[in-house]
Amino acid sequence: MRCGSFVLPLDFPLVMGVVNITPDSFSDGGKFLSPDAAIAQAARLVEEGAAIIDIGAESTRPGALPVSEAEELSRLLPVLRAIRDLPVPVSVDTRRAAVMRAVLGEGASMINDIEALAGHGSLEAVAATECGVCLMHMRGTPATMQADPHYDDVVEEVASFLATRVDAAQAAGISRDRICSDPGFGFGKTAAHNLQLLRNLGRIADLGVPVVAGLSRKSTLGRLTGRPSGDRMVASVAAALLAAQRGATILRVHDVGATRDALAVWRAVEGGQ
Repeated sequence: MRCGSFVLPLDFPLVMGVVNITPDSFSDGGKFLSPDAAIAQAARLVEEGAAIIDIGAESTRPGALPVSEAEELSRLLPVLRAIRDLPVPVSVDTRRAAVMRAVLGEGASMINDIEALAGHGSLEAVAATECGVCLMHMRGTPATMQADPHYDDVVEEVASFLATRVDAAQAAGISRDRICSDPGFGFGKTAAHNLQLLRNLGRIADLGVPVVAGLSRKSTLGRLTGRPSGDRMVASVAAALLAAQRGATILRVHDVGATRDALAVWRAVEGGQ
């Protein structure tokens, strides 16, 4: 996959490390709100083996309200300017075209959009560059998405939506080797929906673009284990490994080192080494 000046090999799953520059994200809100803390965390995750760093400055947890464009940029830009020379691509998690243009101008290599570039001007903002893009499925908005979500067939509906957005991105001039898709675990989905998507992740992989899986510390894992968000590392690593076994090629996680260790063991067993 191409992300700006980077070319990412996808013969084995890569780990995307998460840095939330927010006061209210569900798992680590406030820990990395200061630029210095976020910068240090990004560097730490690269040392642990992250192949991509994903930074975001607007919480998209269930019930979260949007922040202003100015506030989002004021959080993002000092961190991005400090980490854009890391030896891995920096992805920015945003759904605003103006923010996309600003961060791409400041050296971001990838845009991770929960609205799958459906917002006004988003396709155009990304198509004019060489950045990578992640197109995610979400039903509703973060403020409303968990209010009784319903699907007749969650796997097929998510796959159909993502296929449509991949086609739209290509029609806008974004080459297929710059695109990945994300089924959006927890974004307008019940725990049962999330488990159904995980069981059938191969259907999303059949779209022919790399699949991003973001299950790290999410509430579904809390329901399964009874543990709070800060105590879900083991469950998160298990979920990431299951996603990789079912076709995910990029694993978006908070616990990079632990996830890399699990993948190393899996690779040794599968590869006979």
